[in-house]
Amino acid sequence: MNKKVFYCILTILGFLGLQSVQAQDNVIDRVEWVVGDKCILRSDIEENIRFWLGNGRKFEGDPYCVVGEDLAVQQLFLHQAALDSIEVDETGIMHQVDAQMNMVIEKIGSKEKMEEYFNMNSAEIREMYREQLYNMEMTERMKQKIIGEVKVSPALVRRFFESLPKDSIPFVQQQVEVQIITLEPGIDVEEIERVKGELREYTERITNGETSFSTMALLYSEDPGSARRGGELDFYGRGQLQPEFATVAFNLTDPNKVSKIVETEYGYHIIQLIEKRGDRVKVRHILRKPRRSNENVKEMLLRLDSIATGIKNGEVTFDKAVELYSADKDTRNNYGIMYNRETASSRFMLEELPVDVARVIDGVEVGGISQPFIWVLENGKTICAIAKLKSKTEAHSATLSEDYETLRYMYQSKLSEKRIQEWIKEKQRTTYVRINKDSRNCDFLYPDWNFYEEK
Repeated sequence: MNKKVFYCILTILGFLGLQSVQAQDNVIDRVEWVVGDKCILRSDIEENIRFWLGNGRKFEGDPYCVVGEDLAVQQLFLHQAALDSIEVDETGIMHQVDAQMNMVIEKIGSKEKMEEYFNMNSAEIREMYREQLYNMEMTERMKQKIIGEVKVSPALVRRFFESLPKDSIPFVQQQVEVQIITLEPGIDVEEIERVKGELREYTERITNGETSFSTMALLYSEDPGSARRGGELDFYGRGQLQPEFATVAFNLTDPNKVSKIVETEYGYHIIQLIEKRGDRVKVRHILRKPRRSNENVKEMLLRLDSIATGIKNGEVTFDKAVELYSADKDTRNNYGIMYNRETASSRFMLEELPVDVARVIDGVEVGGISQPFIWVLENGKTICAIAKLKSKTEAHSATLSEDYETLRYMYQSKLSEKRIQEWIKEKQRTTYVRINKDSRNCDFLYPDWNFYEEK
């Protein structure tokens, strides 16, 4: 028997545990695909179908065929990502998990209905989302490495645009340019001292042997991505960590000691060394976040209202107010103009903007300024802001003069997709792949699978 298939059979046995199949036609699980050393079970496919249906995906064709191949292709990327030591930010993943679950609960109606829909409890659903989003993020990072840097000249973009048939010229949706001024509400000294006091108490209990660092992280850390693993992070290089965090983490030498308190943009941490491996380090940490008081938030909103009034009265321009007041380091030196990383331009479709910004800018006239609003960033930090609608471009068929950046991005995407397609074809040719015979008649998106037969 092929050793890869044997490995998958062992996985199935481990999954079944002490369960028994009571009838021959009552199959609990089976191997649908083998990709390299990874087996994809029918339960994996079904779980992914539930995940995608819960996120509103519509399937063209048999979902078992579509999702089975999706997972097989994904495994090609994940295997290469492991070889290349690609890493993702677990904290960011868990923020996405929370957002996804909240969206599903809002859509379905309640936590109980969500559990009934997925036939899982909340912890199992959370783990399902974590695994799905982790694999998706890892796959995207691997794709970016494969694509590399794609540079195109204006001449190539022009040639690409001129080669498009009239019915293929993209229709550009309404786009906006937005400027922002942000202020960060202060945190009371008493609140900071409260958080530091908690961390000192944790350190004392760990040092005295009363409890372990892992237990305290599980109970009290506010980093959802690592808390469930006892605060444990993956191996990281210095450049992958917040500078303040990295300085302390890389200076730790004794795994039995707890670090001093470290402040980063996420909050306050204590750290414990697990292992150093060359220029990478593996640590545990406990994160605590001081709370901004309602009074301090209201104070910043009132200050922004005053700044907005000054701009409207002609006392100062928005551009100058950004320079004088804004706390946002990413836009302060660019007149507050927000940057769309997806398209490498300053233009956004409304749905591409952060939700809090889109909500207040919708309905504002060009040149108008929004009411002060509260903006919760991806890292969980609460800030206050005002936004100005700098420009609005109505929906239209793309032109080279008005939509060069859109066309450049479109052309770059075409070249990038070509690289990915070529990479997948090469991996299909060189990777051991088997598929359950019942599924071989699927209409695959990538038809070049080199399926192996048992000898």
